[in-house]
Amino acid sequence: MLLMIANVLDANNLRWLRDKLGEVRYVDGRQTAGREARTVKRNEQVDRADPLLAEMQQCVIDRLLDNRLFKMATRPHVVRPPLFSHYAPGMEYGSHVDDAIMGGMRTDVSVTVFLSEPDAYDGGALVIESAAGEQDVKLAAGSAVIYPTTSLHRVAPVVAGERLAAVTWVRSLVRDAAARELLFDLETARHGLYERLGKTPEMDLLAKTQSNLLRLWAED
Repeated sequence: MLLMIANVLDANNLRWLRDKLGEVRYVDGRQTAGREARTVKRNEQVDRADPLLAEMQQCVIDRLLDNRLFKMATRPHVVRPPLFSHYAPGMEYGSHVDDAIMGGMRTDVSVTVFLSEPDAYDGGALVIESAAGEQDVKLAAGSAVIYPTTSLHRVAPVVAGERLAAVTWVRSLVRDAAARELLFDLETARHGLYERLGKTPEMDLLAKTQSNLLRLWAED
């Protein structure tokens, strides 16, 4: 499932993160890429040894876990510490698939949180590939896009300006992407019906069904 989520980070979060991103050390982004991805990755990332990084990572994780849509769509078991990426003109990340295992953890859902406003840079769209074609994603600062880690994707070359983003991965309680989407749709419909109808026997039955499907599919 491909889902855009607005306002994961508020203005204060963005201001604070951008200030920190102006103070940190950057290294060649290829240091965190797999063998094949390393050949097409041309960007910079915050040095994993930088003393400011842990607090920045926790800020993004906390805001994601505070977001109801994110939790509904990903059913998070573990959220990996984000990487913070910087793209200057001429930088890009060619077509690749993210590693299936990171830090001993299976990755199910990829997440990009945009930290630069879309008019602050030319090019630099996240391009997600599928059997239906390609979809360019370039969202407002503070917004996130989630997509299956199984997808081929790339970051188009930045032509002008500066692209800043945080990227992370989720191990979901529900491994199967189709099952996660069914649960998301069911919960979305149930919430909408509850707002209109309140608590009814039919709503109780839907709640039971959702809970039992999650119990059936969850891996803790």
